[in-house]
Amino acid sequence: MTVTTPTRNGRSTAGRPPTALELIRRADATSGHAPAETSPPQAPSPGFSPEQVAALAAPLDRANVRQREQGRGKVNYLEGWQLIAEANRIFGFDGWQRQTIAVRCVAQGERTIGRDQKPGWGVTYTARVRVTVNAGGLPSLIREGTGAGHGIDTDLGQAHESAIKEAETDAMKRALMTFGNPFGLALYDKQQREVTGASGAPTSSGRPAARPVAAPPPNGRPQPTQGPTPLAGAQPRAASPAGQTPEPTQVPLPADTIQQLHSTLRSLPRPLLDSLTQGFRRRFQVPDSAVTIADRITLQCHHDWIETFLVQHQDATA
Repeated sequence: MTVTTPTRNGRSTAGRPPTALELIRRADATSGHAPAETSPPQAPSPGFSPEQVAALAAPLDRANVRQREQGRGKVNYLEGWQLIAEANRIFGFDGWQRQTIAVRCVAQGERTIGRDQKPGWGVTYTARVRVTVNAGGLPSLIREGTGAGHGIDTDLGQAHESAIKEAETDAMKRALMTFGNPFGLALYDKQQREVTGASGAPTSSGRPAARPVAAPPPNGRPQPTQGPTPLAGAQPRAASPAGQTPEPTQVPLPADTIQQLHSTLRSLPRPLLDSLTQGFRRRFQVPDSAVTIADRITLQCHHDWIETFLVQHQDATA
């Protein structure tokens, strides 16, 4: 006797036992219950993520603030590379772009340079820069800024180059400043209430809080020192046993090395960058809720993994 079994499309196949899925469907049909429908995934909320909003609203770390002489006083400012690093960290490598929309030479003349009074050139440029930022499902946010730059050099071409670069950087700073404290907005407040002191607490006077002086160790041996504060959003590091040096792969990266990595990644072709990002997320278990991996690149092991990845894919970077 031949046994026929209904298949998924209602037809029968001789001699084959029913599959588990067929048995479930047959039982559902008999009981009159249809398979439960899964609810469609909810679309992410438009706009910046909660992590991005928190980063934009956070106080400015005074350790990032520099000073220069200007007129009879000193001016606080942020370096251009640091603002680019912050934009990469908060918005993502592919989440923002900068465009110079106007540049103009407004002054050029011969002048003497330095104590030796060498003959040279003084050049001044103005620039206008547009910064475009992706904010989830919302239309792109566009901010513009205008800046000026001065170049002094014995070589006229070098003077022009210095002036243009300074003008573009100055304009970019003014455009990014509108996004909040991490981009220098806090420095426009004369009391600098949103600038954290050296101890991490905001200071109303704008001066760094005094660092506590450590007492000499009782046994005359140096005590383990705390490493530099990681970038916001970095994974917590496991504490090393007292008196032991951290594993080489757990050594924090210097700020300039992190910046170099950011610059390298931004220059990668989009397909290669996407592949690297996915691999980094898998290797270091970066959650899907994290908008970018930029703020996760803080340790030597991260540097080594990225370097290995790029070596393995060097044909794609050529």
